[in-house]
Amino acid sequence: MVKINPDNDRYSRNRLYITQEEQALLAQCNLVLGGAGLGSIIAECALRLGIENICIIDGDIVELSNLNRQNYIQEDIGRYKSEVLCERLRKINPNAQITYVTEFLTEYNIPTYITGASVAINALDFTSDVPFSFDKYCVEHNITVLHPYNLGWAALVAVVNSKQSLLSQIGTSYNFELKMGEYIISNLRQNGVETLWLSNIVETLKTEGGNIPQLPVASWMTAGLCMRVLFKIVTHQAIKVFPEFYYLPAL
Repeated sequence: MVKINPDNDRYSRNRLYITQEEQALLAQCNLVLGGAGLGSIIAECALRLGIENICIIDGDIVELSNLNRQNYIQEDIGRYKSEVLCERLRKINPNAQITYVTEFLTEYNIPTYITGASVAINALDFTSDVPFSFDKYCVEHNITVLHPYNLGWAALVAVVNSKQSLLSQIGTSYNFELKMGEYIISNLRQNGVETLWLSNIVETLKTEGGNIPQLPVASWMTAGLCMRVLFKIVTHQAIKVFPEFYYLPAL
């Protein structure tokens, strides 16, 4: 029987899409993940692509309502998302450097956990100004930030890498998801993209309240879109930054 070195074969199916030099750049990237909800799908996709240094930061626990779209199972309910996700990633690649923090990010501990990152994923809930503080710190320290959005039947990624690209230009954290939804709709309409289904959801939420609902479809689409953008950043290719954004519909 032929013996196979799993580490030599781990990324062999990435060939033709990713060169050995690019694979090495991915391996050297230090990815910090703020939020392990949608971030749970993104983290696994990043690891499988070849990013081997990942820090997961989230003080939230797994709930039943997370299971329709996040990377958890029934038995994980009640446990810290960051811890569960770390265990899963270590099982995928035991040689990768996966760390986790079971704390919520605050304006005070952001420097402790974000310092040294190559790229950051801001998958935090906009229930406070912490996501804006996250971006501000990253911009001040030359760390590019990816904002992923699950829009149900579509995926969106916004990139922040300068003061001019901060998402805070849309408004404050109050009802930020709705403001972002309205901005996306307006921008896409100007470019001739049909968004009636998203418009209907945003208008309904204005009356009913609550966050934009999310489907499993866009979780995986968003992770894929994040990886394409992340790959461009790591390999020093040109990218679009906010107020431009990356949009991928399922229809």
